[in-house]
Amino acid sequence: MGEGSGPGCFLVLEGVEGAGKSTQLPALAAWLEERGHVVVTGREPGGTRLGESVRSLLLDQEGPPVCDESELLLMLAARAAFVREVVGPALARGAVVVADRFDLSTLAYQGFGRGLGAERISPMIEFATGGLRPHRTLVLDLPVEEGLARQGLSGRGPDRIEAEGRAFLERVAEGYRSLVRQDPRAVSIDARGTVSQVQERIRAAIQGLLPEPPGSGGGSTPAGDSSGSTVPPPASNV
Repeated sequence: MGEGSGPGCFLVLEGVEGAGKSTQLPALAAWLEERGHVVVTGREPGGTRLGESVRSLLLDQEGPPVCDESELLLMLAARAAFVREVVGPALARGAVVVADRFDLSTLAYQGFGRGLGAERISPMIEFATGGLRPHRTLVLDLPVEEGLARQGLSGRGPDRIEAEGRAFLERVAEGYRSLVRQDPRAVSIDARGTVSQVQERIRAAIQGLLPEPPGSGGGSTPAGDSSGSTVPPPASNV
């Protein structure tokens, strides 16, 4: 497929727990719609029947035990379906795809957090995606302690991965910082401040990347829905 395959634009929001992806994604999608773009949104794992099944299996604390290697392979299976069923077709239509997590999540969580090694799993990601890469990955950077505090205020209990503890999340955060330094497609976004302040930083980071919007105006379509209705915020930051 190659980087950003098709005439559309592929944007990804990344970050540690509590960084604000679930808030910023619908705000970004709405802004893109206002500019006339057709927007398709999705989350990982998820966005397809297979992906949502994998999501339930991996994030449910009451589910069966999952070893690190199985977790990685299930994530990649969900991603392969997401690319082929959602992202690739949307880009071919000229849409702007905005995803909650993609390849850097696997490198940060499984590569750094689980200690499986980014270099070891990078070829596996390449295979699962067919070489598809985002035009821009926006990594919301927030101290782990502040992210956990935000989660506590939200009143939502942690899922299985979020419950791994602070040491695990610190490894993930350091992984993100390392990946941003190495990846010219990735940009670190200061996630501190108000929602509108962070949104302005995100918009500034994608200037010049977007295709010309179709003249008829846009609409936001969640993965797996052709109705044109705006997608609700993802239920989890993972």
